[in-house]
Amino acid sequence: MDEEKIESQPERFEDMEILDEMKNSYLNYAMSVIVARALPDARDGLKPSQRRILVAMNDLNLGPRSKHRKCAKIVGDTSGNYHPHGDQATYGTLVRLGQDWNMRVPLVDPQGNFG
Repeated sequence: MDEEKIESQPERFEDMEILDEMKNSYLNYAMSVIVARALPDARDGLKPSQRRILVAMNDLNLGPRSKHRKCAKIVGDTSGNYHPHGDQATYGTLVRLGQDWNMRVPLVDPQGNFG
């Protein structure tokens, strides 16, 4: 019975050149990465990774008047809850959020051996 269903379905594959398909697929992927991750959002000027860190800091009740916390705590919560792709990129993003030459207004207060 399963063989009858398989045989009765029309074939959905079409022949195409591998180079053309690779070019189109790579271009589509590259554009999606640029638009979704690399360019800051026009609404707030933040990249998604920066926004994830700020949300994790808000979850920890970290604000301008709260005590300082270790980077590892913030990075761990961010990686655990919002960005499960490793912590190296999150550390770099957190450091850039505190550098006045990278951000118009630094969003974190660097303290101690920070970045």
